[in-house]
Amino acid sequence: MQKTFNGAMLKNMIITAAKLLEINRATIDSLNVFPVPDGDTGTNMSLTLQSAVKELLSCNSNSIYDIAEAVSKGALRGARGNSGVILSQVLRGFCNTIKEAQAVDIKLFASAVQNGAKVAYGAVSKPKEGTMLTVAREVGEHAWTVRGKFKDFETFLPELIKKGEESVEKTPELLPVLKKAGVVDAGGKGLMCLYEGMYKALIGEEVGGNITVSEPKSSSETLMDHADIMNLGVIEFAYCTEFFIININKKTTLADIEKLREKLMALGDCVIVIGDLELVKVHVHTNKPGVALSYALELGELDKVKIENMLEQNRELKKKYEAEKKDMAMLAVSVGEGISDIFRDLTVDGIIEGGQSMNPSASSIADAAQRINADTIFVLPNNKNIILAAEQAKSLVEGKTIHVIPTKNIPQGFSAALAFNPEVSAEENKANMIHALDNVTAGQVTYAVRTTKIDGFSLKEGDIIGLDNKKILAKGDNVKKVVIDLVAKLKSMSDEIITLYYGEDVKEEDAAEIQAELQELYPECDVEINYGGQPIYYYMIALE
Repeated sequence: MQKTFNGAMLKNMIITAAKLLEINRATIDSLNVFPVPDGDTGTNMSLTLQSAVKELLSCNSNSIYDIAEAVSKGALRGARGNSGVILSQVLRGFCNTIKEAQAVDIKLFASAVQNGAKVAYGAVSKPKEGTMLTVAREVGEHAWTVRGKFKDFETFLPELIKKGEESVEKTPELLPVLKKAGVVDAGGKGLMCLYEGMYKALIGEEVGGNITVSEPKSSSETLMDHADIMNLGVIEFAYCTEFFIININKKTTLADIEKLREKLMALGDCVIVIGDLELVKVHVHTNKPGVALSYALELGELDKVKIENMLEQNRELKKKYEAEKKDMAMLAVSVGEGISDIFRDLTVDGIIEGGQSMNPSASSIADAAQRINADTIFVLPNNKNIILAAEQAKSLVEGKTIHVIPTKNIPQGFSAALAFNPEVSAEENKANMIHALDNVTAGQVTYAVRTTKIDGFSLKEGDIIGLDNKKILAKGDNVKKVVIDLVAKLKSMSDEIITLYYGEDVKEEDAAEIQAELQELYPECDVEINYGGQPIYYYMIALE
């Protein structure tokens, strides 16, 4: 039982959190629904935390004070976008609370988490609920409330993570734009990577990956991927202005820094003024960047000044958007990284993460279709339970024609995408894509979640089962055997290709072993394996 942790453990906790955030960067990016040219949430948060790690790794001390200072300053210097800035402030509040301690116990940790939220709220001029601020606050409040009920971090941190996850799931109810898009708050999801990473480090769980990422895409590229085109009239303040104040004048006080914040709020919006008497980071959207800089010069020297014309960014984006417009495009629901990559290779223009464990709503499908730059869009639900939602989405999309191809599984989705031809009419494509569904037989291998009797099988919880779209066809206690049995039940004399898409819990060598056995059993067929990365299902199988 770990009742306290020292500086060396703190260092490991921050590094592990950075790794976990980087692993989840793309997923968090995909949750970003706000149409502003400020970058992606996951990328911004990951780069911010990695800046803290960079500063941390240059620190040769294992004292909590030195490590906390390195993390706080590194995060502030590297803070990117609003989400990165808020994360840096969560870390600042956390680190300031613990830095004088020789060891961190549960009570001090709870106080630090609560203070992290308080400092983060103070950094934002107009805090909104339903964001990562809400998640930070609710985790902090819960940490302080339950601090006396736990004697070790092994039980205390999971309690905080559970609370944080509940808070993230509630964000769409607090922020309508999230509910409309069918997503949770991206920043809140990223913040949980911080706490989860800390916990994993504390219990000794290794996190793969690295903490080196490429520079984020330009604003226009990012916006093309994740947001609608902005209406120029929406941009009231044209210049995104960022800079640091360094070598601060000796007469400057914290009250002066607060006065700077008030002056900037009168000049524009999205005002963030954070730091101390050694370093201050400033962000403001304004029509008078020169005035903002002159105010700051009263306090000290300016460093790393960046002024971006958001009106021009938007004009360029609209030009690019119009130039890339298509007559027809495809939108697919996907269930794993590998599956998504295959869809992209098949020229699918939009991907919605979802499927068996998280069916997307009609509004999220409509929102994704609305963002695709095409007049006609073919939607591939790839799950019988999503077809109705896809049909409902048609009425929510304005100015586009939506055709729902009733794909009930991923192999059918691949077959439909292969049948798509941009050179023929939409009606011909629709007919060809629907016809293609008859050319593929699909199966899945997963596990039983409860004990029951169904389709002539007596199942125990945990049994491996093989099924088609309608019923269970095979069961056993061995994945390989069930795959072999299922293929035997599904295969027809006319099938020439057998393809296995292996899931996130399957090793490539295990998939290759099954491939070899199937090839021996069916020498007349080509047997292929591809990484699907799907959860829940060990294998998705296609026979064509």
